[in-house]
Amino acid sequence: MTQQDAHTPRMGFFTDTSVCIGCKACEVACKEWNAVPTKGMDLLGTSYDNTGGLGADTWRHVAFVEQPVPVPDAAGSAQGADGMRWLMASDVCKHCTHAACLDVCPTGALFRTEYGTVVVQEDVCNGCGYCVPACPYGVIERRESDGRAFKCTLCYDRLGEGLEPACAKACPTDSIQFGELDELRERADLRLANLLDAGESDARLYGRDPDDGVGGDGAFFLLLDEPEVYGLPPDPVVTTRDLPSMWKHAGVAALTVAAGVAASFLGRRS
Repeated sequence: MTQQDAHTPRMGFFTDTSVCIGCKACEVACKEWNAVPTKGMDLLGTSYDNTGGLGADTWRHVAFVEQPVPVPDAAGSAQGADGMRWLMASDVCKHCTHAACLDVCPTGALFRTEYGTVVVQEDVCNGCGYCVPACPYGVIERRESDGRAFKCTLCYDRLGEGLEPACAKACPTDSIQFGELDELRERADLRLANLLDAGESDARLYGRDPDDGVGGDGAFFLLLDEPEVYGLPPDPVVTTRDLPSMWKHAGVAALTVAAGVAASFLGRRS
């Protein structure tokens, strides 16, 4: 199993939603390079977005969020929600520092690469589905056609050839930025500071903090509103964080039961 080594910097994505134009070039590039199946042009009836969310057949998903915005009158007072704005955001697997999907995979199909990313080996996955509920972001999913789990690999095959991931290569506005994670975090901090100085008071970074509930994300975002607006959990936590204590308590309980059975057996013989 490949592990990140000390000589290879951790790689990742910084997605700046403030410059996303919703073109979906990233979705198309991802599908083309990774041979991800398409479900066709489904009309969801709830949005101009026709893919709906991340899944086994959508490894990059551009969300369209339509927001009502109050329009001020000549005196500067709000006159109701007569205006609107679009929020666009290209979502992807977060490649968590503490990845619950890795913790629960019984076959080793999920592994951490030398770049610090998390990848599914299709030929090793047995379709058990344990990884699906383990993901705090609801990213990974089993494919209906064969039951195996699929998600973004951060184009692991391209990284080995010195190429950037297909989605970042195709993005016309550099909304999706690829590089060394430490450098991306510094770049994101500067971008956030500039937006706040420009009056974008709701701007914030999501998944950038190494001290959050998943140890920070390998793919993090600059948002222009609350995470929930984009369909993201506000405070994600690795779902397997309590496993060590749970196993400890289970072990103690098992020993207690065994001791009770032994005592009962010995008592009958005496």
